[in-house]
Amino acid sequence: MNNDINNEHTLSGLRVAPFRKVVNGKETTLCILKNKGGIELTVTNYGAKIVSLMVPDKNGQWVDVVTGHDSIDAYLASEEPYFGAICGRYGNRIANAKFTLDGVVYDRLAQNNGPNCLHGGRVGFNAVVWDIKELDSRTIVLAYTAADGEEGFPGRLHTEVSYHLTDANELLITYHATTDKPTVLNLTNHSYFNLSGAGDPFIGDHVLTIPANYYLPTDETSIPYGPPEKVEGTPMDFRTPHEVGERIHHDFEPLVIGRGYDHTYIINGKIVGEMALAARCHSPKTGILMDTLTTEPGIHLYTGNWMTGNLVGKHGQRYPRQSALCFETQHYPDSPNKPKYPTTVLRPGARFRSQTVFKFSIQ
Repeated sequence: MNNDINNEHTLSGLRVAPFRKVVNGKETTLCILKNKGGIELTVTNYGAKIVSLMVPDKNGQWVDVVTGHDSIDAYLASEEPYFGAICGRYGNRIANAKFTLDGVVYDRLAQNNGPNCLHGGRVGFNAVVWDIKELDSRTIVLAYTAADGEEGFPGRLHTEVSYHLTDANELLITYHATTDKPTVLNLTNHSYFNLSGAGDPFIGDHVLTIPANYYLPTDETSIPYGPPEKVEGTPMDFRTPHEVGERIHHDFEPLVIGRGYDHTYIINGKIVGEMALAARCHSPKTGILMDTLTTEPGIHLYTGNWMTGNLVGKHGQRYPRQSALCFETQHYPDSPNKPKYPTTVLRPGARFRSQTVFKFSIQ
């Protein structure tokens, strides 16, 4: 597949040329993948970001279901640096930007989210240029090696991420990582989905199911505290289908603090490493249904509560508050400081592996 074409005829309408740039001495570009059914995924190696994802709706029309930008320059200037990105070395938050591992205190992490370290620091995996290791018509493998001490984390960490389109209309994301020193690791993809189409102003009508009896309550800085709490009897309960907007503005402290949903759910009966359903989401406008499956123990639901609509996205679109939602499959926030959580420690000689599937159909 020739990914250097001018790209005038892609479903997404994006062109390769605006994605060609040298950033920190490395070249960026845009790559296009398709399955036999015509689903199209575009990915830039800047931040390993998903730029567009075209899937058919109930009328057979193609819909771009993720937010993003038309060029690398726009991504570099974006107020939403995590659009479609791989977050690492540690996705989500680490309290007070420090942790202890094997008796050693690592306290030089960036405080880039209040007092906490968010998504790997000031220059996380979302803001570096990845190497394109493999590329064919439906698969791309991207690689990045973080130096020992980068963003305050120990160990030279080599990470590979693959995006693969199956003929069952699935986007399969596979993560691998190795390290030369004990370190902590939490990788996730941070795509912002709108199944009514990127640019639709509100995801409140999306019908959501999350098979989780418990979620993690968080303090005013979004750090989990205390034991997991039951979703039963609260607006956090998505064990049966509910519209996302049905209770999002309830006077319920976790929703008030987060300005909406911004919480990690503990997937029922989840064995780490075993693939299981984590969420099901449906747009009644388009009929598009997306199942999220993962080998991770949790899923972080974020409803775009800090989006402003100020930035210009693809094709001149604006993305106002709560015009997209994220399904961040991952380990729990602040796990390095919470021994009772599933471990995020990676040691030399071990190989980290994780998978997430976004499966599309029509309902």
